[in-house]
Amino acid sequence: MSTANDPWGRVDADGTVYVRTAEGERVIGSWQAGSPEEALAFFQRKFEALNTEVTLLEQRVTTTDLSPSQARASIERLRVAVADAHAVGDLGQLQARLDALCGKVDHRQEEARAIRDQARAEAKDIKERIVGEAEQLAAEATHWKISGERLRQLLEEWKAAPRADRAVEAALWKRLSAARNAFNKRRKAYFAELEGERETAKERKEQLVTEAEALASSTDWAATAAAFRELMRSWKMAGRAGRADEDALWSRFKTAQDTFFQARAEVYSAKDAALREHAAVKTQLLAEAGKLVPVTDVRAARAALRGIQERWEEAGPVPREAHERLESGLRRIEDAVRKAEDAQWRRSNPEALARAQGTVEQIRSAITALETQLAKAREGDDAKSVEQAEEALAARRAWLTEAERTLAELSG
Repeated sequence: MSTANDPWGRVDADGTVYVRTAEGERVIGSWQAGSPEEALAFFQRKFEALNTEVTLLEQRVTTTDLSPSQARASIERLRVAVADAHAVGDLGQLQARLDALCGKVDHRQEEARAIRDQARAEAKDIKERIVGEAEQLAAEATHWKISGERLRQLLEEWKAAPRADRAVEAALWKRLSAARNAFNKRRKAYFAELEGERETAKERKEQLVTEAEALASSTDWAATAAAFRELMRSWKMAGRAGRADEDALWSRFKTAQDTFFQARAEVYSAKDAALREHAAVKTQLLAEAGKLVPVTDVRAARAALRGIQERWEEAGPVPREAHERLESGLRRIEDAVRKAEDAQWRRSNPEALARAQGTVEQIRSAITALETQLAKAREGDDAKSVEQAEEALAARRAWLTEAERTLAELSG
């Protein structure tokens, strides 16, 4: 039998087939069925099959999302197959390609690990933010409905968020659960306390309603109005009962209050109408009295005024805003009549007339004496005496004018 050679293998004369590697030749089989060339071709085809497998694995690692563990398993299988391959070809090149492919898988695994670590770090940040907000709500929230809804949203955000490391995830979940429990405990305590306050407010307002209903029919207008104001102040300070109780109690309270104030308004309205009628009567009386001035007949004026005053008292009270106008108007007329009476009395009093005449004569005598005194002072060129005499003379002349007016009135 002849021999056959290839750069990566040979067939010797007895049909033994060898492959050449970096470590030397290695027997890979024996060929007796044909020519040495056919033997080489057969074992070369086996190499091509291995080469195809390596190429396909390279493509899968490069272009697909083949997991690192699956890729390593395939590489290790091909390493064994290449190392023990009964094939003629550059087996060292296949091993080198598998080594490079293993490095690429390691690199991809590192990248995947870095991405995973980053994702876990981001997940940790997201869930720490969720837990932090939940803990703040558990410690500070007072708007229970809004805060409760927000806690439910935070739980959904937690479920939708990526997972962090198991230990971190467990610790954060424990904190989130504790925050939710603390919030629910505070909310439950608040509403329990609120229910107690509402019950206390209900009892207090029931008392106030009973008092208000007892006062509804009172006719002691001023005192009862003050009592209702105090009840309203107490109502505002009593706090709120439950909504249904609050509405029902307020309806009863307001009904009692409205009943009283409506009755008072009707009474006051009737009183106001009467007062306005009184004011109309007094306005007519005032106009009638106004015709008495100026007084020409004192006796008739006094008699007429007396009749007007009697009817004035009978007319009764008037509205506050008209009281001063009417009363002051009547006082002016009364003053005018009284002055006319005084003047008439003075004129009919002989003693007063004599005193007035005596006063006039006395002042005139004093003026004559002062005029003589002034003339002498001027003749003596006594400036001080002149000044004193002039001042005294001016005063006496003013007195004389007033005394003469009084005398004229008494003589009239």
